[in-house]
Amino acid sequence: MLREIRIQNLGVIDDAVLALSPGLNVVTGETGAGKTMVVSGLGLLLGARADAGLVRNGATAASIEGLVEVPEGHPALVRAREAGGDTEDGLILARTVSAEGRSRAHVGGRSAPVGVLSDLRELLVAVHGQSDQWRLRQPDQHRVVLDGFAGASVAEPLARYTVLYDEHHQLRTELDELRALARDRAREIDVLTAGVEEVEAVDPQPGEDHELRAEDERLAHAEGLRGSAGLAHALVAGATGGPEEEAADEVRGNVVELLAETRATLGAASVHDPTLADLERRAQELGYLAADLGADLAAYLSDVDVDPARLAWVQERRADLARLQRKYGDTVDEVLAWAKEAAARLDRLVTADDRAEAMQARLEQLEAELTAAAAELTAARTAAAQEFGRRVTQELAHLAMGKAVVQVAVQPRETFLRHGADDVEILLAANPGAPPRSVAKAASGGELSRVMLALEVVTGSGDVPTFVFDEVDAGVGGKAALDVGARLAALARSAQVIVVTHLAQVAAFADQHLVVHKTDDGHVTASGVAAVSGDDRLRELARMMAGVEDSGVAIEHARELLAQAGQAVG
Repeated sequence: MLREIRIQNLGVIDDAVLALSPGLNVVTGETGAGKTMVVSGLGLLLGARADAGLVRNGATAASIEGLVEVPEGHPALVRAREAGGDTEDGLILARTVSAEGRSRAHVGGRSAPVGVLSDLRELLVAVHGQSDQWRLRQPDQHRVVLDGFAGASVAEPLARYTVLYDEHHQLRTELDELRALARDRAREIDVLTAGVEEVEAVDPQPGEDHELRAEDERLAHAEGLRGSAGLAHALVAGATGGPEEEAADEVRGNVVELLAETRATLGAASVHDPTLADLERRAQELGYLAADLGADLAAYLSDVDVDPARLAWVQERRADLARLQRKYGDTVDEVLAWAKEAAARLDRLVTADDRAEAMQARLEQLEAELTAAAAELTAARTAAAQEFGRRVTQELAHLAMGKAVVQVAVQPRETFLRHGADDVEILLAANPGAPPRSVAKAASGGELSRVMLALEVVTGSGDVPTFVFDEVDAGVGGKAALDVGARLAALARSAQVIVVTHLAQVAAFADQHLVVHKTDDGHVTASGVAAVSGDDRLRELARMMAGVEDSGVAIEHARELLAQAGQAVG
């Protein structure tokens, strides 16, 4: 609900704060006092188009701020947080309009597009003014209103229909794409077949490219590797009997022999000094390590062969793999992954015709089921439409439209849409004998507000926590005005309602009565909007009825009016 609205430099309002309460909030005041600016300010706060002409003369900008209280988890809080707003202490909205027409919006203390305010409006407030009956001016909303009234009687067949529609729509889209791409599919089959066959012909193995690269490097440098390993072996373990022996002869002995001599030299004296004994032990360990190294070098020499034929095969194999890698992946593993995906894709393409036949058969079955579900949905809506029209017509009888008749036309259509196969339109015959016409065209501005009030009373508040009515009592007076007030009070039992009115009969039903006062210079100041109660409220009601607030007769009449309203609500 709206907890507070502050309006600055808007029209005749210099600075005014409206403290709102749950239930029915009524805003009254003398003609030209700025009541309409309250609704205009609320509209701007909720994303209405900015109009520089609304900025008060002499001011650089108009600003409107609002504090909204909604429970945790409400979609409005979710939308505000998506826009970056801080909602920890409630949802704070702000809008400024400069005298040049520039507009800025803030949500939860953060700058936001004006469109975010419009999104929040749909979730928070339904504004019903003579020029703002968007729900009645949009044909799709007629269906939404009817479905909301019908409840489970329409929701259940609609849910069944929607499941079928979604499956039908998805299947139809897939089948159309399958048929439209038949020629492209044939070309793709050829390309994929050639690629898969090429990969199968080479038959690469996982990691083979890395293994062959290492083998190629070893075979290409086999002579050098043998020479280096042979010389190292001769130095470590002794002569090899090959050309390395001459190089080893230049070294006195070999590492193994030298370490053995070192150990023997230390062994005789190590018994006299623990430190020297430790050095002898380390020489012994080095001897073991040198012997192992010599054995490993000998094994390496036996494995290193100069094999030109193997080298040629490895290089040719690497060339085959490189050809695949240029086309299908940077590594053999990527080539294999492509081949696996291509084979799966190829299988789907080759079997597409069979799948198309199965899809067509399922589509025909779905069309029959969808037709039956749509008929069931139409029947449910038709039944709900009759009760809905009767209830709204009854409400209008209490809103100075006793001769008006509301009907809801449910016309089946040939094409299926996600919400069904029905065109729904709320029709109004404003006078006896008049043909029913779309309610947005058949009713005047004030009548539209009353029709909207009747709809809201019949359907309940739903998820919208606040309703705003401007001039809902236009052209109404006397007992009919009391009925309008009673209907507003009924709606206020389940939602917050804000009403701008000039009728005391409506204001008498208020849970909170706000009065807009102008100063002598024609402006509304910071103290120009006040909640009235007790004698102050009686005087305001007296002024609204008799034009004077100090008349004893008028005040007594106001007292009776309040009592009458209290009885009606009770």
